[in-house]
Amino acid sequence: MAASPHLLERIKESFELLTNMENQYNTFDSFYKNYFLVGHQHKHTKLFHFLAITLAIIFGVAFLLTLIFWFLALAILTGYGLSIISHYLFEKNKPATYEYPVYSFFSAFRMFFETLIGRHKIL
Repeated sequence: MAASPHLLERIKESFELLTNMENQYNTFDSFYKNYFLVGHQHKHTKLFHFLAITLAIIFGVAFLLTLIFWFLALAILTGYGLSIISHYLFEKNKPATYEYPVYSFFSAFRMFFETLIGRHKIL
């Protein structure tokens, strides 16, 4: 069964809205430095994000190896769940993913890798 043209148009409009919101920053680097990192000052928030991405990667790889969809669900739930909870517990701010879902997704991974090389303190 094919998707209706109306549904496809709504999906396109939603994607354009997300893209336009994120174009408020000229570059991904500008978003990351001027918005994302500003909202991730507390070391425990960074720790929760680091754990969230670690678990998301583990569950994502488990899904790819087994094709058991529970692993995919766990990857999404832990990746977003722990990250979002940390904002309410430690930062006392609204997660960036609510306003900038695409940039926020990639920023979380960038912060994860920067933490691995010692740019961010989590302990």
